[in-house]
Formats: sequence, structure tokens, C-alpha cells
Amino acid sequence: MKNTDTRREFLKTALKSMVVSSMTIGSIFTFLSPEEARAAVKNVRWGFLVDTNKCVGCGLCVKACKLENDVPYSDPITRTWVERYVVLNNGRLLIDSPNGGRDGYTSEVTTTRLVQESNLSAVATKFTTSTAITNKITPDEIANAFFVPKLCNQCDKPPCVQVCPVGATYQMENGIVLVDRSWCIGCGYCIQACPYGARFFNPVLHTAEKCTFCYHRLVKKMQPACVEACPFGARKIGNLMDPSDPVRKIILSEKVGVLKPAYGTKPQAFYIGLGKNVR
Repeated sequence: MKNTDTRREFLKTALKSMVVSSMTIGSIFTFLSPEEARAAVKNVRWGFLVDTNKCVGCGLCVKACKLENDVPYSDPITRTWVERYVVLNNGRLLIDSPNGGRDGYTSEVTTTRLVQESNLSAVATKFTTSTAITNKITPDEIANAFFVPKLCNQCDKPPCVQVCPVGATYQMENGIVLVDRSWCIGCGYCIQACPYGARFFNPVLHTAEKCTFCYHRLVKKMQPACVEACPFGARKIGNLMDPSDPVRKIILSEKVGVLKPAYGTKPQAFYIGLGKNVR
């Protein structure tokens, strides 16, 4: 067995009896490569801006992300995804994200309901079954519809870093949270701790994975793959500590929102046009 696999199995066994909620070891360990250490400039804090008014749900951002970051293309996992929100006239909210929105939204909106059917058996015993009925939603039934791209929020207070028992998940000085695959033991604590559902288990690497704002591109002064792929300018990234940065100016001058502010994680992914229905 490889040394890495042996260490992973040893750590998994040692951690079974530990209470994760009481751990602070994640704040002790920081593993940086020389390239990452040089890139951790103190006067940089990366922030992401999403304009839901411009997103059309084309899925090009999801495709670009998967290809750029070697995320299994056919598997239902992705570092960034797009959700479709449909608000009906009766107030009902429908949300879907097939394949993370990778292939866009060309199908009609549908709703599924369970219909109970009572029957009488041969021995006069009454029993009930449920049948799923799928109905198409007509345009006349829709009050509002929009798309919401989602990704890692690169929180100022990331809970994923706090619960990682081996320090595989760590935060850079510029705010970016990364995962050291060589240390990750695949325990899944960080996946459970993220309130935004931004983390997943990579079935090929057997480690936790998430969006990094394409940090490997940022250090080369390139845009994240999803930003570069968006033809409508719905995604932008900027340095929140630079007074001249366009993203910072928008955040300070326009009405923006963040997802789930009640959790106190201080997310650094900001949204324009964020409705109250968005979860």
C-alpha cells in the first residue's frame, strides 16, 4: 500500500473516537507550497460578484469549470453550479439544477405531485398507494423566473477550516480556502460543515473538493475559468482591498446581498438581484 494511503487509513482509525466540534487543530496547521506562499500578498482579498440579472442559465460557466479543474464531467458533482428558480402565481417556489446546470435550461418547467389512490383488495382489505404525477408549467402560471449561479463563498470565517481534523483545508492570507489533497483523508467533516453545499467528495481522488476561485489562474493574473467563459458578464472577481477595483466599487455603491448571512461566516461572494426566495 502506498505511504499516503497508509497514513490516511491510520488517521481515519485514530479520529473515529474524536469529537469534531471541539477541535481547533485546523487553525494550527498551514501547508503552503513555495508558489502559494509567494502569492499570499497581504493587500489582497479576493471577492466574487454575481449579477443574477445577467445570468441566462446557459451552463457555459459550469462546463468551463469542470474542464479547467478536472472534475469528472459526467458525474453529478461540480465546483460551481447554476440553479433555476421559478415562482408561480400561487406563491409556490420551484428550484432545479439538473447536472448543476451544465447543459443549460432548454426543457420546460415541470412539477411533480403525489396522488394517493385507495383500493379494495380481494379480501376486502383497504390499502393506499401513491402515484407520482408530473405536470408541465405553462407560462401563464409563472410570476417570476431567474437563475442563480453558486460556488464556494470563500468565507472570512470558514467553518470547513475549523472542523478539518488534519489541517488539509486551510485559508490563505488573501482569503482563499484551499484543500491539500495529499493531507485530506476524506472524512467528510468539511462537506457537512459547509452551509452552502459548496463541497463534495471527488470519486476519483477520494478527497474533499470545492471551488478555489481558480486560484492557480489568479496567481498567474488570469481570470477564473467561469468568469472567462461567461458571455454576459454575470460573474466577476476582484480585490476587495483595492479602492480602484471595479468589483469593490460595485459592492460599495450598489445593493448587493450574500447567501445565508445568519450563519455568521461572512461570505465573500456577493450577489446583485438576490431575491428573498433564494436559498
